[in-house]
Amino acid sequence: MIEFGNRLRGLRKERNLTQKQLAELVGVQNSIISFYEVGDRIPSPEMIIKLAKVLHVSSDYLLGLEKAESLDISGLTENDKSLLRALAERLREKNQ
Repeated sequence: MIEFGNRLRGLRKERNLTQKQLAELVGVQNSIISFYEVGDRIPSPEMIIKLAKVLHVSSDYLLGLEKAESLDISGLTENDKSLLRALAERLREKNQ
């Protein structure tokens, strides 16, 4: 579960969340997030789902089973989705 902890820490930091803020979002004490990040505890399936939803990634990505990160774009308009897809494509081209 070390990969899980590293991925959790990375996602949390990318979203500029403290352990305390993430803990509040999923309804646990911040020490629990710390335990997950260092691999001292293994989250329940229910907690993995909560973390994935809060961090807007799939549970498979969070667990390291899926290498490509996905972005939850639900709730956006079709126009917003099109803009995001176009931006992603331009960034991929820029980085090649």
